[in-house]
Amino acid sequence: MTRWPFTEEHEQLRKSIRDFVEAELAPHAEEWEEASAFPDFVFERLGELGYLGLAYPEEYGGGGGDYLCNVVLAEEMTRCNSAGLAMGVAVQTDMAVPPLYKFGSEEQKRRYLVPAVAGRKIFCLGISEPDAGSDVAGIKTTATKTDGGWLINGRKTFITNGARAHAMTLVARTDKDAGHQGISLFVVDTDTDGFRVEKTLDKVGMHSSDTAEITFTDMLVPDEALLGKEGEGFYNISWELQGERLIGAAGAIAGARRSMEAALAYAKERKTFGKPIGRHQAVRHALADMATEIEAAQQLVYSAAWKVANGEYPVREISMAKLITGEVAWKVVDKALQLFGGYGYSMEFPIQRAWRDARLIRIGGGTDEIMREVIGRMEGL
Repeated sequence: MTRWPFTEEHEQLRKSIRDFVEAELAPHAEEWEEASAFPDFVFERLGELGYLGLAYPEEYGGGGGDYLCNVVLAEEMTRCNSAGLAMGVAVQTDMAVPPLYKFGSEEQKRRYLVPAVAGRKIFCLGISEPDAGSDVAGIKTTATKTDGGWLINGRKTFITNGARAHAMTLVARTDKDAGHQGISLFVVDTDTDGFRVEKTLDKVGMHSSDTAEITFTDMLVPDEALLGKEGEGFYNISWELQGERLIGAAGAIAGARRSMEAALAYAKERKTFGKPIGRHQAVRHALADMATEIEAAQQLVYSAAWKVANGEYPVREISMAKLITGEVAWKVVDKALQLFGGYGYSMEFPIQRAWRDARLIRIGGGTDEIMREVIGRMEGL
């Protein structure tokens, strides 16, 4: 049985992804969490199966599907029991690589997009800086035009896949006096002289995902590294952020559903006062609230995703979906941990990892506060 907005083809894809995730990824979740990174061959395997380019044309190695295929992937990746792994993959599929297809030259697509879709080239996205997160217009990394190319200097932080990536989609300032019109996009190889991974960051959650701080010191890249037109980077990365936010919302609410399902199963097994805790009214009502809030938030995600799949650019709905799924996911996972009681606070139970991981959705890709600002302005305030 299909569920709007998905088709039978989407559901067949869902089953194949689910079977793969449960068989080849989920069994290694604990190991990769402890290692603070999942292995690179995960990208290669995903590429072999065609999951890294579901919505790209076949001429670039893609599956020729629609945006809803990416939503299916994001939802089913939550079954790997490691949100950090799912996030690392999402950076490849829905954050760092889409600008290559949207704004890249044919040469850039052949050099970067094709191997990225195949899983042979891992990407990261260079936006955030120590003093510029949600404020993209405030970035200080510079790209100065020089003989033979661009000289890049600056620093990026909170870069997912940054310690392992072969290439980066980079946001840099090309005109310090032009405000947001002085920002441009570049695609750069990480083995370029001057590119340095300063350190990897310890995080509260998302442990299986490497997160790096990166510096650029007189890094010379060729003219061909410019991605899109000079001075249009702010608008182009704003386009990218919509996909990042929506796919993050899809994964977050699907992950919340996984946590609710775990709590529901536990409520049927765990007994107190002679009966399963799910038979107590307080627990039943908590689970009822969780199910209702998940359903409502997920429908908003699906509505926005359907519009994207049909050629619309629903910034308002995407911002709402990002906001509500972050709040609902955190609330649901927190309630789920509560239902596990002391076991939920034990590192032996996976719910603690879901609880730590869920907090990021309200920060990454645009904070709750930024989402409210976007929505408020679009309401005419």
